[in-house]
Amino acid sequence: MNRRTNRLMWIAVVGCVMALAIGLSMYALRSGISFAMSPSELKAASVEPGQRIRLFGLVEQGSVKKGEGLNVKFTLTDPEEAVVVEFNKILPDLFREGQGIITEGSLAADGVFRADTVLAKHDENYMPADMAEKLKQQGVWKGEEGAGK
Repeated sequence: MNRRTNRLMWIAVVGCVMALAIGLSMYALRSGISFAMSPSELKAASVEPGQRIRLFGLVEQGSVKKGEGLNVKFTLTDPEEAVVVEFNKILPDLFREGQGIITEGSLAADGVFRADTVLAKHDENYMPADMAEKLKQQGVWKGEEGAGK
């Protein structure tokens, strides 16, 4: 093999390895992507049962019902719609009625959102910028203007 052939062979091998690494990364990230939406956006969207999403809103007053063990049901709401959420783990200390939260999980066929993660905001001024913007558009956001940055 001459020098030019050897160099081309290495370039081809490195290119194939990089293409394989990029392909595997994209395949792995495909299942980890979750979209954030409010209850009214969830009702309007065509979400497949089992599709992983993030749902955000306010915990409705009087809706928290504790079941056996760690099982908790509550209603997550925005000005137009409400969604029942089931969660079967320890709730964050800051979780309470009227609190803004973000849940991660999937919608069941019966319309109940089965959450595997519940995130409560750590003070009254924090909310991710994109979610704060959606709440501002709906007229629900009451935080300071600089919040979420």
